[in-house]
Amino acid sequence: MGVPVLVLGASGSGKSTSLRNFDLDEVRVFNVAGKPFPFRKKLPVINNATYADIKKNLENQNAKTYVIDDSQYLMAFESFDHAKETGYGKFTNMALNFRNMIKFIVEYTPADCIVYLLHHTELSEDGRTKAKTLGKMLDNQLTLEGLFSIVLMAQVEGEEHYFVTQSDGSNPCKSPMDMFEPRIDNDLKIVDTTIREYWGLNDISNKESEDNKNA
Repeated sequence: MGVPVLVLGASGSGKSTSLRNFDLDEVRVFNVAGKPFPFRKKLPVINNATYADIKKNLENQNAKTYVIDDSQYLMAFESFDHAKETGYGKFTNMALNFRNMIKFIVEYTPADCIVYLLHHTELSEDGRTKAKTLGKMLDNQLTLEGLFSIVLMAQVEGEEHYFVTQSDGSNPCKSPMDMFEPRIDNDLKIVDTTIREYWGLNDISNKESEDNKNA
């Protein structure tokens, strides 16, 4: 039972930059939009990643931490591909494909696998910040934030970039009790370490390694 984590934020808020402290052997990145990283370090990456790329690599499991950068473009690019189609069915399919990806992460990856979705935001009609989708039609089919136990928000004030971990009523941020402070550095490696320690995921990895040695 893998762990999906949603990291929301406007463009330029520091979502991709938060990857900067991962070592090469610690993370695999699905770069949906194919954009260069905003730092010099080279990380293992699949550019222009699709649902099929993501599923295939998660099945192979050559890492414990994965990142889907610009995950909202999975829906947007699918929408462009079907732009000439009429009817509401295509919106249901788009919602289903995204939901199935999250379902696969939860049900078919190991318990110590964490997959971070870095996702753009937008404002709802009532002024709340939410995960960007393709509008009301898709929102009626899928409440995106409801699929996650952890939702962080990347924000920037002047030169300071940080994550918000709990909602103030204007955003969908959430995390388990006492896992994080309300405001933390935008360092996804620290986030990853904290989640693993809180839920004992390192113990799972250590037990698997010991079992493999004794096999």
